[in-house]
Amino acid sequence: MTPAALPDLLFWFLALAATFLVGASKGGLPLVGMLAVPVMALAMPVTTAAGLLLPLYILSDAYGLWLYRRAWSGRNVLIITAAATLGVALGYATAAITSDALVTLITGVIALAYSLMALSNLAANRAARPAAVAPGLFWGTLTGFTSFVAHAGGPPFQMYVLPQRLPKMVFAGTSTISFAYINLIKLPPYWLLGQVNPASLKTALALAPAALAGAWAGYRLTTLLPERAFYRFVEAALLIVSLKLIWDGSAVFTSGGL
Repeated sequence: MTPAALPDLLFWFLALAATFLVGASKGGLPLVGMLAVPVMALAMPVTTAAGLLLPLYILSDAYGLWLYRRAWSGRNVLIITAAATLGVALGYATAAITSDALVTLITGVIALAYSLMALSNLAANRAARPAAVAPGLFWGTLTGFTSFVAHAGGPPFQMYVLPQRLPKMVFAGTSTISFAYINLIKLPPYWLLGQVNPASLKTALALAPAALAGAWAGYRLTTLLPERAFYRFVEAALLIVSLKLIWDGSAVFTSGGL
């Protein structure tokens, strides 16, 4: 193998890993998909990685919609998608001035606060909360905004939905259906910003099988995990992701972004 071939090999290795994570997130493990952009960022700029992965999110969404067609919370989906539409619009309107690092840092801090509370059993011992409209509009808007910036809508979504203690399949289906809508409405502004383009679509097409394999694997794991273990897995993943986001977002200080 020539030295020139090594960067290409590294790219495809990272791209396949990130794509599999995207698929797994749509199969029922929503937070693992947040690791996809950081993985791809090892080989390309974050905005380029986000644009490359968006069509793969949408493809995986289509599979996830079929998998969870009978298991989802209509009230949650309605509240979240309505608010997320505003969040995506805000993300597009502020794309030129928004600091990705600052948004990443804030998202990480929010996620860390909840995950620490959940893992200490403070959240688990409380009665399930209802799907209230006002909190849903706030967290839904934040979900749409952070999803637009860096496919990082998971933590705000979890902050709203996890305390409701939905059955695991309903939780996974609600996440899959909500983000299917969010990702679809992100496509036009991503195209206008040049993050999705003919070249990125061609690469995404080659990666499509890995996305579908990841979706199948994520669904199988979701069905096999006991209810309590499923939520512990999600909460532990949220803790890991939150620390990663805080680490990445701290660049806003070291780079003088504030």
